Formats: sequence, C-alpha cells, structure tokens
Amino acid sequence: MTTHATPRLAARAITEPVLAELRASDDAGRPATAVTDAEGGAPLRCCLRRSEPGERIALVSYAPLRRWAADTGAEPGAYDERGPVFIHAEPCGGPASRGGLAFTGAHRVLRRYSRDGHILGGRLVTPPEDFEAALSEAFTDPEVALVHVRAVEHGCFLYEVRGA
Repeated sequence: MTTHATPRLAARAITEPVLAELRASDDAGRPATAVTDAEGGAPLRCCLRRSEPGERIALVSYAPLRRWAADTGAEPGAYDERGPVFIHAEPCGGPASRGGLAFTGAHRVLRRYSRDGHILGGRLVTPPEDFEAALSEAFTDPEVALVHVRAVEHGCFLYEVRGA
C-alpha cells in the first residue's frame, strides 16, 4: 500500500532583500518611519512573531502578490493589492525557527490564489479549528498556487504559504 505524505506547510516571512527595499521605500512609494513600540504585540512579518515593548518597528505598505508575480510571471491584475504590515526597523534575522505556522491562535482568513494570481476563494478559520488542516485542505485543489493568511479584524496580510 502506497501512502502519500502531505507536504509540510510553512509560513513564508517577508525576505530580507524585500525588507531592505521596504525600509527604503515601501510599495506605496513612502519612506519607512521607525518608531519605538511602547506596548508590544504588533505582528511582525519579518520574523513572524509579535513585537516586544521597546523594539523599533515600522508600519509599511506591502504588495505581496506583486512581489510573487514578479518572481513567477503571474499577472494578478486588480488582485494586486497592497496594505499595511509591521516589520522591524532594522534587519532581525528572520523567524527563529524555519517552518511551521505563525499567528494561528485567532480568527484568520485563508485566501487562495491561482498561478495567475487570481483569487479562487477563501475560508474563515476559527479557533479551536485545526488551522493546519484547513490550510492543507486549500492545497487539495490543484489550481491553488499559494494561500495568503490574513487577519480578520482589518484584513491585513500576515504571511503566505506556497504549494509544493
């Protein structure tokens, strides 16, 4: 009997080369402004953890599909949206661990995209629902090339997961 292993799904943080660009000029053409985070708790897209009080962070405009499309040749058209993301004001070295999923303990929307960068659908995941199972289910559709994990409250992009 042959069994097929489910590919390990991992959150993809914004890479350091892209972060360097965003710190100079974000995807809306504005320079990043660093602030000291007095309270902590901001979801950082550079290292996929929440900020700690006293850390220097920046809120920048980011267009995740635009960056992915440039690498893949996709043409997302009107789906090429941009929105606010928190990043460290200086390089942080990325996530402490490679692999795994971040920010799963709250309501999230899993937005599925085709190889062309068009939305195929979405799903609300509500704890204690199995986040990883919901994400794996999205990739059972062979048309799904990547999934954006987004916050429900503001619709903000948290990270992407790509299919095998």
